[in-house]
Amino acid sequence: MSTNTRRLDAELFGRETDFEYSEHWIGYAILALRVTMGWVLLQGGLTKLVTYLDGNPENNWTAAGYLANAIPEGNPFMGMFAAMAGNPVIDWLNMLGLTLAGLALILGAAVRFAAFWGAVMMLFYWLAALQGGLLAGLPVAHGWVVDDHIVYAALLFGLGAIGAGRILGLDAYLEKLDVVKNNAWLRALLG
Repeated sequence: MSTNTRRLDAELFGRETDFEYSEHWIGYAILALRVTMGWVLLQGGLTKLVTYLDGNPENNWTAAGYLANAIPEGNPFMGMFAAMAGNPVIDWLNMLGLTLAGLALILGAAVRFAAFWGAVMMLFYWLAALQGGLLAGLPVAHGWVVDDHIVYAALLFGLGAIGAGRILGLDAYLEKLDVVKNNAWLRALLG
């Protein structure tokens, strides 16, 4: 088992930084993060989708109740979220967005595209959890500024930036196709 170490040189916030890392272990870590985050999104989407499609109209999942009644008092976006309540497009975007982004991450297909939209969804969830504005310190239900949605958004950003779909994912194969090689916009979605 090879544990080749590599050196990464980068500029972060105007400062040069460098560090060594193990190619072997970083590959496992990225794969585990991608599949785990994919599972979180897939499970969230499928549970909503299954209850929506179970045939019993009383069990149909909808975001309407949450959007209309559970946004915390003082949330600066309360009106925006209340206006979304009851819109079936919002419900479908939520269900399919979570399901497809999760599936894409697990398979390692179009990871940058999936990670971007997954992060956007997480930021919307974070906005919905705000209990006050900037002067109130941006409190959320389970933290002060940072909650699980911000952690997920940062993780998704990292997976997209790394090109995590190239590590035992379909993106490694898709990027070899001529149609992808000849279209920069397709290359931007993969990785």
